[in-house]
Amino acid sequence: MYMTINLPKFAIVLLALLSSLQVVFGIRFVIDREECFSHNIQYEGDTVHLSFVVIKVDGAWHYSQDGVDLMVKGPSGGQIHDFRDKISEKFEFVATKGLHHFCFTNKSPYHETIDFDVHVSHYTYHDQHAKDEHLNPLLEHISKLEEALYNIQFEQHWLEAQTERQAIVNDAMSQRAVHKAFFESAALIGASVLQVYLLRRLFERKLGMSRV
Repeated sequence: MYMTINLPKFAIVLLALLSSLQVVFGIRFVIDREECFSHNIQYEGDTVHLSFVVIKVDGAWHYSQDGVDLMVKGPSGGQIHDFRDKISEKFEFVATKGLHHFCFTNKSPYHETIDFDVHVSHYTYHDQHAKDEHLNPLLEHISKLEEALYNIQFEQHWLEAQTERQAIVNDAMSQRAVHKAFFESAALIGASVLQVYLLRRLFERKLGMSRV
């Protein structure tokens, strides 16, 4: 038994898959005061998904919910989004063609490690490549399935970054709790030793006075 492949239709499906463009990039960086990134959107109307998580703060005794600021600007320099004092955020917007800018600002005196993820989805409408009424539903279904898979990966990466941050926070809080307990114990022992010393001196002084 042989399989018969309709080459023109197969080529159309392949072309449709190639035209479904999913651009994904992620970066983890350490910010001092300000860090800016840019990304060129090649097609008008692409959907841009962004997420970031402040993974950790480089301060042994520092724990804060202050977060960072993020300013998103379009090709014309106009503001698209402006987030203030966020430790994590996830959002999306429909972009215009051109260079977009993403600027993070850290207002704390400590270096912070940020996980930044971008997913740009674009799909060339299948009618531009396929006129077959039987292929159109298939191509549309393929496009939706691919977009759903990329969205799941995007969401999973964001959740993993959140989990990593929480693990670091819990570990830092545990270490601080241990150090606090140690210093409290040391202070209590020191106070007890001082109290014994003072009582002993007082007792010796009274004993000396009674002998006189």
